[in-house]
Amino acid sequence: MPTAMITGASGGLGSALADVLAPTHTLFLASRPSSRLDAVAERLGATTWPIDLADPGSFEAVVEPIVELDVLIHNAGVAYPGRVAESSVDEWRSTMAVNVVGTVALTLELLPALRSAAGHVVFINSGAGINASPGLASYTASKFALRGFADSLRADEPSLRVTSVHPGRIATAMQEDLVAYEGRDYNPDEFLSPQTVAQLTADAINAPPDAHVREIVIRPR
Repeated sequence: MPTAMITGASGGLGSALADVLAPTHTLFLASRPSSRLDAVAERLGATTWPIDLADPGSFEAVVEPIVELDVLIHNAGVAYPGRVAESSVDEWRSTMAVNVVGTVALTLELLPALRSAAGHVVFINSGAGINASPGLASYTASKFALRGFADSLRADEPSLRVTSVHPGRIATAMQEDLVAYEGRDYNPDEFLSPQTVAQLTADAINAPPDAHVREIVIRPR
């Protein structure tokens, strides 16, 4: 079976992506070590890969055994709710380190394996990567940067398929934190389910080889 690495695979959208791809792909679940990650891997018969996107210096040794990779899904990310005036430089630094620099660094380490497989790189971006979201200043900036990196990768690596996924708000733990910041009660029915976003992402990955789905924009009905 083709191989797929998913970052941030321990819960939420990451585990939903693992669920939907498990029947068709050999999974490499990449995240910081945790019991939640182990549980997902055990349930799906997948392999765990200890990766901390804030520590790109460790990537080379971790991914060295991978000589071919069919799919790389960048799902991990952080968000610090706050408008521009409320944000701190440390929050900006942390957001960019994980959402942008770590993602770029992991892609570069895996680029030879992706080229060998004529692979597919998927960036789980956000609606905030298209239009700025109030109260998510550093997150929005990081997602705009991530979209630019995806576009550059697509232009510079024509043998690869590169897809940016821009969902609206998803019913995840991150969403609960944002709703709490907004001072509202959390109702998951107001948001996209992780399973819906995962299925649409899998549809792009499993598209026929002559199709290149470059961008997916998803909003709650």
